[in-house]
Order: sequence, then C-alpha cells, then structure tokens
Amino acid sequence: MWASRGQSTTSDELAHLTGGYTFNHWNDYRLHPENGLLPQRWQALPLSLGTAPIFPSLDSTDWREANVWKLGHHFFYEAGNDHAPLLRQARAMNSFFGAALTLLVFFWSRKIWGTVGAMSSAIFCAFCPTLLAHSGLATSDLAAAFFLLASTGAYWRHLHDHRPQWWWLSLTAFGLACVAKYTAVLLLPIFGLLVLVRALSPQPLMLAGRSLLRRRAKWIGLIISLSTHGLAAMITIWAFCGFRYSAFNPTLPAGDFSLPWDFVLSFGGRPAQVIAFFRDAHLLPEGWLYGLAFVLKHAEARGAFLDGAYSIFGWVSFFPKAFLYKTPLSLLVAIAGAILLATLRWPKITSAKTWFYRTTPLLVFFAVYWLFSLSSHLNIGQRHILPTYAVLYIFCGLLGWAVQRALQQTRAGGFTALAGLTLLLGWHIKISAEISPHYLAYFSPLAGGPAEGYRHLVDSSLDWGQDLPALKTWLESPQRRGAKIYLSYFGTGEPAYYHINATRLPFLNGFAQISPWYEPHGGLYCISATMLQQVYSPYRGPWTAEQEKAYQIGRAKEPLFREYWNNATIRAELKQLGQNTAFEKTWKDYDILRFARLCHYLRAKKPEASIGYSILIYRLSEEEITNVLHRPYRDWLHAISSLPN
Repeated sequence: MWASRGQSTTSDELAHLTGGYTFNHWNDYRLHPENGLLPQRWQALPLSLGTAPIFPSLDSTDWREANVWKLGHHFFYEAGNDHAPLLRQARAMNSFFGAALTLLVFFWSRKIWGTVGAMSSAIFCAFCPTLLAHSGLATSDLAAAFFLLASTGAYWRHLHDHRPQWWWLSLTAFGLACVAKYTAVLLLPIFGLLVLVRALSPQPLMLAGRSLLRRRAKWIGLIISLSTHGLAAMITIWAFCGFRYSAFNPTLPAGDFSLPWDFVLSFGGRPAQVIAFFRDAHLLPEGWLYGLAFVLKHAEARGAFLDGAYSIFGWVSFFPKAFLYKTPLSLLVAIAGAILLATLRWPKITSAKTWFYRTTPLLVFFAVYWLFSLSSHLNIGQRHILPTYAVLYIFCGLLGWAVQRALQQTRAGGFTALAGLTLLLGWHIKISAEISPHYLAYFSPLAGGPAEGYRHLVDSSLDWGQDLPALKTWLESPQRRGAKIYLSYFGTGEPAYYHINATRLPFLNGFAQISPWYEPHGGLYCISATMLQQVYSPYRGPWTAEQEKAYQIGRAKEPLFREYWNNATIRAELKQLGQNTAFEKTWKDYDILRFARLCHYLRAKKPEASIGYSILIYRLSEEEITNVLHRPYRDWLHAISSLPN
C-alpha cells in the first residue's frame, strides 16, 4: 500500500473499480464481468458503503454499449469525483489478499517444514517484488492466486480429514475461486488428479462419518465429493450475480455487452458449445458465462512482446523467460539450493514416497498451471504465473528445515547453516528495498536490471501506466521548465489530472480520444515502454517498404491536416457533409504511423532518463526531428545507424 500510494491508475484498475461499483450498486453485470466478480466487488465495497460518488448518466450511449473504458474515464476524471482516495481504498482492500497469501504460505510451509521453514517461506513471499507489486493494485491477480492455492489445499485436506468443517471450507474456497478469476477452470484437472491419487492410495477414505476402503466405494465417495463442489460453485456464482440470469438489471436502461455473444463465442470448439448450452438453458448467470467466453475468445490471439520480437500467438518460452527475468536472484538461489538439498539429503528428509504424497497438491498445482501457461497464447505479463510463486515460496521452506535439523545435530554446523540462511534472506530483503517503490519494474541482473527491462518485457510486466505522478515530479525540476514536452502514454491515468502540460502523441487507453493536429519539434519526448515497443500498434515489427510508402503519402497530406484542425469553418463544413469522421480517421492513422517511425529511431537511442523505469525520456533536437520525420527513407536509416551503440 505504501509503494502504490504515489502511483497513477494502472490499465485495468479503472475498469475493475467502475465495474465493481455497478455490480454492487445496481446489481448489473454488463460492465467488465471478464475479470472476476469477487475482486471487483470486494475492491469497490468502500465506494458502495460510503458516500455515493457521482456516476455518469445511465441514459448515455456508453452505458447502453457497456463501454467500461469511456464510462470509467468519465467516472474518474470528468464527473466531479476525486478518484485518488477511491483508488487508495480499493488498493487497500486488495492488499488483504497479499497478506492472506503470505499467511497461507506460512501455515502450509509450517505443516511440512516446521516453524523455521515457515518463517523462511513467509519472508521469501512477503519481500518478493512480484507479490508486493500486485498486492498494492486493485486487480484480480492476487485474489486468484490466493483462492486457487487455498482451494487446492483445502480440497486435499478434505480428502484426508473426515471432519465436516474441512468439507465446508473446501466447498467455500472452491466456490470463491470460481468468482475470483476464470483461471479457476484449472482447478478441474487439478482436482481430477488429486482424486486419482487419493483413489489409488491404500488409506481408507473417510467421508460423512463413513470409512470407505474398497476401491469402488472410494470412487463413489469421491464422485459425491466432486459433485458437491460443483454445486457449491454454481450457488456461489449465482449469488455473486444477484441470483438473476440476465446480466442486465431490468429496472435500468436497456443495452448490450460491449461485444456481441456471437463474436465472443466464435473461438468455437467444445468449450464454446458448452458455454452456449449453459447460456441457453440458463444453468448459470449470463454475466458469468459471457465473461468466460470473453476470456477464451481474447486468449486466442493477443499482441505480445519478448526480447525485441513480436507475436499475436505468443511463445512457449515467454513465461520461462519472464520468470527468469523477473524473479530475484536471491529466490532463484534459494530454489536451486532447495533442489540440491532435496537431492543430496533425500533419505534424511523422509522417505520419497511419503514426501511426494504429502506434497501432492503443491506438485500437481505447479505442474498443471505451468503446462497451461506454456501453451497459452496470452503472453502479456508475468503476473499470470503469480499463483505458482506461492508453491516456490513453500518449497524454499526446506532450507529452514535443514537449518533447524543442523542446529539440533551440531552447534558449529548449525550456526554455519543459520548464518547462510540469514544472509540469503537478508539479500532477498535488500533486493526488495533497492527496487522500492517500483516493484512492478523489477528485473534481475540476468535481464540487465530494471533499466534494461523495457528491452525484454513491457505491459503489465513493467509498464502498466503507474508512473504519471513521478513524471510530473521529474518535469517540475528547474532545468526542465520551459521545455517543449511530448507524451505517449500507456494506461488509464489522465495526464491532465496531474497537470502535465504535454502535447499528446498517440495514447493507448481505450478512451478513443482523437488528438488534434500537432507538429513535432525539438524537446523532451516522454514515451511509455509499451508505446515505445509498439506492441499494440498496427505497425509493430520491422519497418517495411509498404509502411514507408504509406508514410510518405501521409506526409503529403500534412497541409490538409493542419488546415482542418486550425480552421473551424472547414471542420464545420466537412461535418455538415458527413465527411469529418473519415478525414479524422485518416489523420489518426497517419499520426500512429508517424509515431511508429519515430519509435524506430528512439529504440536505437539511449534514453536520457527513465521514470520508474516505465516512462523513457528522450531529448531530441530540432535537427533530429527533421532527420527522423522529414527526411527521405535513406536519410532516416542513416540517422538511426549514426546513433552511438
């Protein structure tokens, strides 16, 4: 919470808070159901219980079209609300899940490794930059990580403890996981594998006060267990959707989802057929089913960036590389040490069979989640493997167990082991302190550190729009006052809210705002890393001959663009003729293309500074602007090749 107090709205937070408020206040689920009903409702709870904020008119086109981004911009920046305290409250609510996950790691590790092991696991967890980055943001990632792991552990405990409280706890955890995030579908294969292991175990299954020893009786009992969990999930989902099928409150102005049902189901296959069947039979609420279809559709293809390469289908290597780049060296050393210790001292830990059985839920969870991640086309952020970090924190508790055993055996060896573990944990805390408060921008030395992070990963792995306040502070320095400022920003923050007086280069925030004509000149160019890498631009990748041809055609139209935006009479005439929309689209396309040409140059140039490591600052002279934007293609290439390495 302390680290996020000075951060602007990150990309998803605006939609989370706007959607959550409408869920709670109007029992309507048209806005943003795809990111988990539970975290959005939970984070918006202070808004719902406090003084009602001013919300945009429900008679607006944006409400009828379920445009959460435009409504959110109005809600945050135009309606008269000060969104900063609302956002702080939502982030405070989300920090609960970070604390809860740390406690879950502690207690699970203590059950396996003892108190010293549990403290080691908890420290690795609590000071991990990844956990700290996402605990302070009002998004769904921490809620998903907590409930996925909690549900896995509770279900395994339920299969071994006949007491009814564990059954109820498992039912509750699974139900809440299903409304935390749609990655809860991974609990189906996880539960299936746990059931298989339990069925093959020689131990009797205690269920509802009965001891089931025969294999057939076990299977019947396990099927009953799974069925009750399915029922619990359905009840929880219905409860979070107000026990109404329709996502649209009938007492409010009618409307539709932002994308039609036919489109979100167009990914096809058996999953689409199942969702359509549940929708047509009204077996689950419309809002929840639509959110699931939305997620699956958008997981088909999505712009992604990795080490200078671009793809819409991702890479198998994306998450392994993201893990190596974004995981502190201290944690990597701890993991390697735990693996080595487990290998060398296996007989002294416990029998292999017993150890594997006790850790079955962790091993199954880790394997299933990583297999899914490796095959995923949605390569937009390291946060998507956040749940697997909890397993690694627990595994590193083995180091604490080894220290405890060493202390019990020999004084000298015990104190040596304790000193080694203390140094490792101290190193881990030091890494966290050094990157604070820019936890989201942490990159290990394996990737060149945070200053080089933008060359490897962007979007939610580095640049989520969080650093507008820091940019404002940097620009207020006396030596930068009076400079011409240009800004290309990725995120849902509003520069005007922070009184950043800058010419707007192309933005990416979902608000569909068209910038008027402007002419780039020498000055300070402040570019978000995601915009610099052109991840979501139609002109990402190498600059082609076709793009250069289109650029030169656009350049020839610059006098027309200038005249249109500087002459209100001409704009009025074109509007009257119905031609203004097409003309403004032509200008917008050229603006994006011109900016892409500029970014090709800037990627080869060393930035003067970086704000929070996510907004890169370039000081360009008038001559550089002329060479980059006004010279022929050959001169442009020469300008790039002339930059120092």
